[in-house]
Amino acid sequence: MNQEHHQIAAAAARLADRLPHSVMVAVADAVAQHGGLERATRWQSILQSPPTPDFRDATADFINCWHSHAASVGSEAVAIALLTAAKSEHEHRHEETVEIVWTGPEPADTRFRHTEQAILEVVNSATRRLTVVSYAVYRIPRIREALVAAANRGVVIRLIVETPNRVEGQGEYDCLLALGDNVASACSVYYWPQENRPKDDNGKLGILHVKCAVADGNRLFLSSANLTEYAFTINMELGLLVTGGKLAGQVERHFERLVATRVLDCI
Repeated sequence: MNQEHHQIAAAAARLADRLPHSVMVAVADAVAQHGGLERATRWQSILQSPPTPDFRDATADFINCWHSHAASVGSEAVAIALLTAAKSEHEHRHEETVEIVWTGPEPADTRFRHTEQAILEVVNSATRRLTVVSYAVYRIPRIREALVAAANRGVVIRLIVETPNRVEGQGEYDCLLALGDNVASACSVYYWPQENRPKDDNGKLGILHVKCAVADGNRLFLSSANLTEYAFTINMELGLLVTGGKLAGQVERHFERLVATRVLDCI
């Protein structure tokens, strides 16, 4: 294997880092199909496969590297390099990573992801589905804005909240009021009906005490922190941000089943 093969492998890896897996596969197919054409025609034909200007620019950088630094490498080898890089990056992106999320005092040698930052990352990453669950909601302007923005870009949002006004003596503010009309109107909001909650011997009802957010079944935020100003600022809160793997999808599907079986009901 010569230096030009190394150049193509490195360029393919860089491209896989910039393009979605499906676009990488389309580019590889275009290279295999049009690789025998004259250089200018080949260039134009391959650049028809990426769907956006950014993706086309990245693909053009790759083709330029191929033509300038590895011209002797054939189109079949280039296509194989692209597919290999795409598969490797795809598997890497779907590996499970777990990060600590924290609000509170931080010693000089410790630096964790901040709670509000992690929630915003999950909300902002959603492209199709978003599930957010919280016991308390209070003074969260940036989260509210992110939820509305997600709804505006077509994300289907399911909010599951505790509803103190529906369970006498539980809490001191209304979650829906804290969310605001813009969020409530853009999302499907669910609660745990009183008649579905277990009771102890004294008649005390169970409460919805979960705090989590799941985006697209791929990214999961799980924490002690409610969606409140204090949880983001002065409290001591600990959680995890999980990306990839199976956990996010399992949590998402669990809440979907609770909704489907009417354990949770729509407000």
